[in-house]
Amino acid sequence: MRAAIFDIDGTLLDSVDLHARAWVEAFAHFGIETDQARVRSQIGKGGGELMPVFLSQDRIEREGEAIEAYRSDLFKRSYLPEVRPFPSVRPLFERIRADGLTIALASSGKRAEVERYTDILKIGDLVDVSTSSDDAERSKPHPDIFQAALTKLGATASDTIHVIGDTPYDAEAAAKAGLRTIGLLCGGFPEADLSAAGCVAIFRDPQDLLDGYARSPLAAR
Repeated sequence: MRAAIFDIDGTLLDSVDLHARAWVEAFAHFGIETDQARVRSQIGKGGGELMPVFLSQDRIEREGEAIEAYRSDLFKRSYLPEVRPFPSVRPLFERIRADGLTIALASSGKRAEVERYTDILKIGDLVDVSTSSDDAERSKPHPDIFQAALTKLGATASDTIHVIGDTPYDAEAAAKAGLRTIGLLCGGFPEADLSAAGCVAIFRDPQDLLDGYARSPLAAR
């Protein structure tokens, strides 16, 4: 099988800053002072992996579910309406499908969020399978979400299946699942960080990947 497995936030949607703002506001609501730049550097992980960076295990056990629920509701109410796709996501997906690849989405977000994002991106008819945090016991940088995507695809890891993501956590999780990652810079992580995490190719954004598709690892050889 030839397939492309896409992360969503920061890869297809310009949403990383919005998620960071929601986390900072949610933490502040519970009396936790933090810095947006530091929070932003953790976006790409699920809440279960992000919160331990800022909270003790005892506090997570006491308030973790409440903090996550507050953040989720806050994001939907205040920030989701501001989320916009990066340019040329649908043309990129059309190009990939025309080249004979299967397309999967693999996000650390909840299933309802992934469904909403798919609508915002207008790519539902081009996506074969989707996975979310509901399909995985652990979020990135653990491999669970990508392993779930492989299961839904009915595939095993191979060098003809690539993950496309914007964070080192995507690349780390993909590598643990036996997959190679194409990195995109539009999520805000430095190119050096993506390279160090193991990305086999790096492009600026979906438009750049579309423009350079023929020389990308996705293209048929």
